[in-house]
Amino acid sequence: MSLDAESNRVSVSTPARSGPASRWWWMIGLVVLGVAVWFIFSRYLSLNDLAHQEARLRELGQQYPFVSALLAAGLYTTVTGLSLPGAAALTLLYGWYFGTVIGTILVSFCSTAGATIAFLFSRLLFRDIVESRFGSQVDSFRESVRREGPFFLFTLRLIPAVPFFIVNLVMGVTSIPAKTFWWVSQLGMLPGTIVYTYAGASVPSLRLLADEGIRAVFTATQLTRIVMALAALGLFPIVIRFLFRMGSRRRSATNRESSRAPIVSVTPQEDKPEDAGTDRGSR
Repeated sequence: MSLDAESNRVSVSTPARSGPASRWWWMIGLVVLGVAVWFIFSRYLSLNDLAHQEARLRELGQQYPFVSALLAAGLYTTVTGLSLPGAAALTLLYGWYFGTVIGTILVSFCSTAGATIAFLFSRLLFRDIVESRFGSQVDSFRESVRREGPFFLFTLRLIPAVPFFIVNLVMGVTSIPAKTFWWVSQLGMLPGTIVYTYAGASVPSLRLLADEGIRAVFTATQLTRIVMALAALGLFPIVIRFLFRMGSRRRSATNRESSRAPIVSVTPQEDKPEDAGTDRGSR
């Protein structure tokens, strides 16, 4: 009898231990993958190495444009999905390599895909770790999402100063749906992506950039435009938030006025006595 009870206890408790164990295996696998990608990224994608291979890279892009775009998309999605540093540098590089239009399209979809992967990792695998690591930010994000909804995420995506990976991880432990996270991130990150890819496309030569620095490849007008665009990105969510709050206040004021307006009831007139008098007069 005791053996049966013991076997039941073991069979019931085994699935409970398999969940955390599988999460640890996921974590180990992601860490190994992240270290491998970061080693390749830092070893072969430094500015000096790219400058040495500049002519070869241009040739490969012309001969194999689809393969080049596919490899670039996989690298960007992996870097952002694993929350590795270097997304801004990759965006500048893709602007230089693919141009403003193609680079913007590529970075926009890959950054959103990587952000959603990190979001799902946080929600499904690393919720406890994220909550313990970013405790105060989690409480603030949850309250802001409850109060403002997707608009809060939209404003975060428009501010370049907010770390990309923190938004992805902390949003994963809020109540925002994954589908909403996807399309709001796609729209919110698009203006910043355009600015960065434009800056990268303005670089005429990586060798000149590596040897003489940023002032050698950007004119004063281009630097002014880039700085103004980045400043506008920082101010834009503030203006949008102000307009949003003004509209909310006006709607609430209109609702209060409409609720205070007196209700006038109209009673139908009775025509029977008048009709009876008319009938008597006709008689």
